Amino acid sequence: MLRTRELLILICLQVLFLGSSAQATEPELLVATTTSVQDSGLLDALLPLFKERTGIHVRPVAVGSGAALRMGAEGNVDLLITHDPKGEEGILASGAVVSRHPFMENYFVIAGPAEDPAMVAGAPSAAEAFGRMAKAKAPYVSRGDDSGTHRREAALLEEAGLDPKGRWEGLERTGASMGLTLQVAGERRAYVLSDIGTFLAFQKRIDLVVLSRPEPALRNVYSVLRVNPERFPGRIHEESARALEAFLLGQEAQKIIAEFGKERFGKSLFLPLLLDSARKSADG
Repeated sequence: MLRTRELLILICLQVLFLGSSAQATEPELLVATTTSVQDSGLLDALLPLFKERTGIHVRPVAVGSGAALRMGAEGNVDLLITHDPKGEEGILASGAVVSRHPFMENYFVIAGPAEDPAMVAGAPSAAEAFGRMAKAKAPYVSRGDDSGTHRREAALLEEAGLDPKGRWEGLERTGASMGLTLQVAGERRAYVLSDIGTFLAFQKRIDLVVLSRPEPALRNVYSVLRVNPERFPGRIHEESARALEAFLLGQEAQKIIAEFGKERFGKSLFLPLLLDSARKSADG
């Protein structure tokens, strides 16, 4: 007969073994996501609920949209959340992903010190604002990381007649996430292009202000893309990816997106694109 102490030890060991086994077999989904979705805190509001609903654990890899799209093209992740429409259309046409669904948006802002030495606030367009910054050789911090934000910056520079790969005295490239780039801009009292969500999440830490106005060139659309399991047999968690895709496009997640940021900032950081259609679908 085992003594009581030994019996308790055996029971504890069994519980630990069963717990570790369950954790090892727990479904896991690998998602490459733009850093702005991670840095703003939105994933922290969405993913725990998704796991509660499905039991699927999501492991996000926060990178720039360019890197995320490359990971999808190589079959190294199951799902993508990016904000580079041109790059997304390209990977969809290649067959590396089987679907692309825009599901939320916000807008890019040009932020900088309140004193605004390059007079960005008076510019009639975002492209003209970049022209003014370059002409004034104003301090400017770029992500320089092939992210969706960096790609939009390049488009605005081209529109202003400037070389996106060039530089002016005062321009610095971080090669880093939106959050870190904002912090560098704050330390340098520099201008920066950011999505509004991440900017608001970091504003109190960096003491910069928004100097641009919303315009079509600054519209920022986020899409979810599901990687093609037939292109990468045995590597893609197809059913789990379908589940997360459906969750992000569904009414529950869209309502969370609509409310995210209101309590802290007084307004939502993202606009859900499918909330009305989700309601109609739910109503039958």
